[in-house]
Amino acid sequence: MKIVFLDAATMGTTPLTEIEVLGEFVRYESSTPEEALERVRDADVAILNKVIVNKAFLDAAPRLKLVCEAGTGINNIDTKLCDERGVAVRNVAGYSTDSVAQHTWALILALAGRLFHYNAYTKDGRYSAGIIHTDAAHPYTELVGKTIGIVGMGAIGSKVAKIATLFGMKLIYYSTSGTSHCREYPSVPIETLLREADVVSVHAPYNERTAGLIDYDGLCLMKPTAWLVNTGRGGIAVENDLARAIDEERIAGIGLDVFEKEPLPADSPLLHSSHPERIILTPHIAWSSVEARARLASEMARNIREYLNL
Repeated sequence: MKIVFLDAATMGTTPLTEIEVLGEFVRYESSTPEEALERVRDADVAILNKVIVNKAFLDAAPRLKLVCEAGTGINNIDTKLCDERGVAVRNVAGYSTDSVAQHTWALILALAGRLFHYNAYTKDGRYSAGIIHTDAAHPYTELVGKTIGIVGMGAIGSKVAKIATLFGMKLIYYSTSGTSHCREYPSVPIETLLREADVVSVHAPYNERTAGLIDYDGLCLMKPTAWLVNTGRGGIAVENDLARAIDEERIAGIGLDVFEKEPLPADSPLLHSSHPERIILTPHIAWSSVEARARLASEMARNIREYLNL
């Protein structure tokens, strides 16, 4: 059995030993669409993260039995066509819940605590040149008593909510599926959430219901003291509108780990804001702690073993 990993660079140095022992294993750090078609021709199992699985891909892989998504989202896979061709699709859910929740709070705390400012203030000499022991001109904000609005109350959103209660925050959420299954906290319309929340935290999948969900009009509903954090999917909050809202000082700041196009283009307005001090950007790493990557590798191996009865 031949197993090909078409874009293994996303796993970094994480050992893939559990997968390697299951058959002839070939690792490619990345694959262009053309390279992927060639590399999958004699594969029984294809592991991939962002490679597109479409008709051309499946036509090029007559032996293919299983597609393993190296992650949770499967927007890159034509699952209907895979089903018609008898090719199974398996993803891994829940492996990064704790990591994403932790990184979400890292962004929230950095914004609320003005860590970006204090770090620069201390390192660039202003603190050393001062006459008092603190920076009295730039106080930070307590979260206790503030409202966090969570967009998407799934496993990650629920974990973020649980942590918020430890800070003494109030909770509201918007159900992107329309089911409002969570009964612990009030479910509200998106407009109400944007108006009332001091922190808006996005934890939803990207689909027809969430694409462009938070646009300029929505951002204008937010408090000028509020922050928006997105560790869900790029495109849920419109990037051009986020940059505009920051430049116009309509909101206090944003923390983004996901983008409409990844890697983030060098000409993105997010990188050329007139208020860069209000923006924290990280390169889609919330999911990728050492522990989360190890769980992902192990779960992918389990998916292969279970499907092929190994």
